[in-house]
Order: sequence, then structure tokens, then C-alpha cells
Amino acid sequence: MSTTLFRNGRIYTPVDGGSPVSGSRQDDLAHYGEGALLVVDGMIERIGSEEEVVAGLAVEIVENGYDCGGRCLIPGFVDPHTHNCFAVLREEEFELRIAGTDYLEILRRGGGILSSVKAVAPADVELLGANTLGQIGRALEFGTTTMEIKSGYGLDTENELKMLEAIDAASRRTPVDIVATFMGAHAVPPAYRERADEFIDLVIEEMLPAVHRQGIAGQCDIFCEEGVFSIAQGRRLLEAARKMGMRVKLHADEVHDLGGAGLAAEIGAVSADHLLAASKSNMEAMAAAGVVATLLPATAYSLRKPYADARTMIGKGLPVALATDCNPGSSYTESMPFVIGLAVLNMEMSPAEALAAATLNSAYAIGMAEKTGSLDIGKQADFLLLDGRTPAILAYHAGVSPVAEVYKQGRRVFPEVSAGK
Repeated sequence: MSTTLFRNGRIYTPVDGGSPVSGSRQDDLAHYGEGALLVVDGMIERIGSEEEVVAGLAVEIVENGYDCGGRCLIPGFVDPHTHNCFAVLREEEFELRIAGTDYLEILRRGGGILSSVKAVAPADVELLGANTLGQIGRALEFGTTTMEIKSGYGLDTENELKMLEAIDAASRRTPVDIVATFMGAHAVPPAYRERADEFIDLVIEEMLPAVHRQGIAGQCDIFCEEGVFSIAQGRRLLEAARKMGMRVKLHADEVHDLGGAGLAAEIGAVSADHLLAASKSNMEAMAAAGVVATLLPATAYSLRKPYADARTMIGKGLPVALATDCNPGSSYTESMPFVIGLAVLNMEMSPAEALAAATLNSAYAIGMAEKTGSLDIGKQADFLLLDGRTPAILAYHAGVSPVAEVYKQGRRVFPEVSAGK
């Protein structure tokens, strides 16, 4: 049995009461100014004030405990929305966007998502897996200990399965917990232009069963947006996925208020993501249905769009999560601290709200809250030490990562421990 005491830390964590935190609860963190964490075999055994945690412990455990040096100790970040499996970057399209070309116009020209589809087709599992592993490694250095990764640059059965295989291969070579999401309906392939209903038939009748047999992806996502997939098409696909036992979620109301947030509420999705154009009535419907609103401020930043209305969502009791949306097109960043800084400074979220959004609520958005997302007894000891005394350092120290050390199940994974030590 492995037992480690982490002492002299300033602990901040949301508390898991069995559901995502929302409303005023999203701003309410447990705090131990002179805190300690007892980890046994990678799981949290005790947490609280140092005096309470060390009571009754063997002297050698206390004497050999790790001194956190008074630094802030928080849960590891959970990134619930990424497209980290891809073949090449799209810097040229970035230049087009900053010159004024609209994102959906680039897609209509065969760029955007379709550019990544063209690059993935000739790539093998080894290349995609290596690229994915690199993305995961950089995210880990920024404090991400659990991550969702989508397929969606295949758009046919063979290449979607290949992407999921690559995601699975990468997950076996990293300490980061990976949740795979099938997103075969990410865009309409050129061969199905003006025939999107037929493509959805293909996804439901051929891709979904193949993905189910493969057994890697536990979630299904679709891009409901004007010029991509309609609400009716989203409903058909997600209902079919749910019947197969998959969690369902969707890219919703990113550019236009198409009603994706309302669909998420209707079908009981675990999350609806983006939501820059979501209506207030559909926000209320999501809150009533227990759907998590996953917001992606780095995407709004990159596309130079208005940010999602986090304050209204929180005011309506809608639990808010945060994610990077890391992808080669509209949001190329692995940094959850950057996302938190954007949420605090441009979306008017408090540091406490943003921390809960980047940890516990994000864990609920991908079905991982039983294991991680908060520092609660019985959960994995996934946590970070920051170069600061409070979570505010994440937004306050802009342009750098204040993440000093990353622990996964109680073991330091960044910086890596040198051999022989």
C-alpha cells in the first residue's frame, strides 16, 4: 500500500454533492488555508486542515510528508471538449480569418473542417496517434489531467474508426484519462452536398454500429449549425446513439440561434457546447433538464466573436463548464489556464466559478465526475500545485502557465521525476 501526505497547501476545491454546481453554488469552493491531503494507493483518503488530516497518522507518514510550500493546491483540470486528433495544422486559414474571411465561408469553400478531413484520409494510425499524444502531453503541462477527444475528421466509417483507434492508442501511453467521442457528423462531406439527410442515414445505419462494435467511444456528438446539420438531423442521430447506450452531446448555437440548446434539453444531453448564440429560453430549458453548458472562450477569442453569456447562464441556474476546444482551426490552444483567464476577464466569471467550471462541471460534462473533478474522499488524487496562493493566479498571471506541478493519482507527472530520485 502506498501512502503519501501532502501538507502545507492552500487547498481550493469545488465540493461534489452528486450533481454539477450551478447558480451561487458555482462560486462556493471549499478552502483550507493550512490544508493537507492524504493519498492512499492513488485515491484521496483524507482532506481538510492539516491538524485534522494528520490526527492519528503514523509518525513516519507525517515526517515524510510532502511539503507544498504554502502554494495553492487545486483539482487537475478536466478539458471536456477537444479535437486533439488531427494530421496537420491550418495556419493559412488563420491568416484568412484575421484578414476578414468568415469561418463558415471558409467551410463552404472546402476549407475548415474539410481541410482536416483531407489530411486525415492518407494518415495512418501511428501518425495520428503520435500527433494526439503530443497534444495530450502539452495539455498535461498546463494542468489537464482528464480530457475528452473527438473523432470527426474522417466523415466515413473507415477513417472515423481509424481516428478512434488512434485516440485509444494515445490514451494507453499517457497518465491523462481520455474520454473518446464519436463525431462522424462534424461536417457534410462534399459527396453529400445538398444530401445531408442521406449522410445522416449513413452515420446512423453504418458508422454508429461500427463504432459501437469497436467499443472505444462512449459519447456521440454532432455539429448543429446553419449550413451544417439541422435540429431534426441532430435529433435523429443523437436518439439513435442514445439507444446504443452512448452519452450524447452537441455543438450548439455557435454562430446562429438554431435551437441546439433546446434540443440538448429535449433529449437529455450531458452537455451542449459553444452556445454563443443560445436564447435565454433555451438556457432555462437546459437548466431544468440538468444539461451542462460547456463554454469555449478560446474559440470566441480566435474567431473574434462575442463571448457566450456566462453571467446569464449562471444566473439562470445553468451549470457552466469550460474547455479549450483545442483544434487545428478555430482554437489552437492546449492551455486551460488561458481559457480560465479569458473566462474571468472577458466573460465576467469569478476565479472560483471558473475553477469549478474547469474541474467538477467539466467532469460531469463527460461522465467522469465519479472519479475526478474535485478533491473529495474516494476520488482519484488528481491535483495541481500553482505558483500562487489562490486560484486567482490563473487569470492574474496572464500569458504564462502558473502550474508548477501536476499529480495524477497522487504521482507527480509534471515535471517528470528524474531517474534515480
